[in-house]
Amino acid sequence: ASGEGTTTSSGVITIRSTNSGASGVSGMLVFSSGTAVLGNSGAILIGTGAATSGRGGLVSISAGSGTSGVGGLVSMWAGKSTTLAGGLVSISGGVGTENTGGAVSVASGEGTTTSSGVVSI
Repeated sequence: ASGEGTTTSSGVITIRSTNSGASGVSGMLVFSSGTAVLGNSGAILIGTGAATSGRGGLVSISAGSGTSGVGGLVSMWAGKSTTLAGGLVSISGGVGTENTGGAVSVASGEGTTTSSGVVSI
């Protein structure tokens, strides 16, 4: 946890791997909950706090660019079940109690020398 700001901003926590050498790959971060034998497995929660008189926070997930190869990959998937329905991936815009609700936008990447990417839903 970072420090609490009683009259100004609270602290910052940075988690990162170090840069690679001249011919290696950079490090990897793994966040994982444990496996459960008889009960439910754990959870990983990423979020921001609410703002009482300002904008809500931002959660951004992105993959890096590739200068001599393809760009990075951002992938989300739900777990499988051997006895019941598979897991759920849910993406939704925020509720606007006094204004328009939030938007959900899905777009493919731009191809500068060939066609753009594909959006498949």
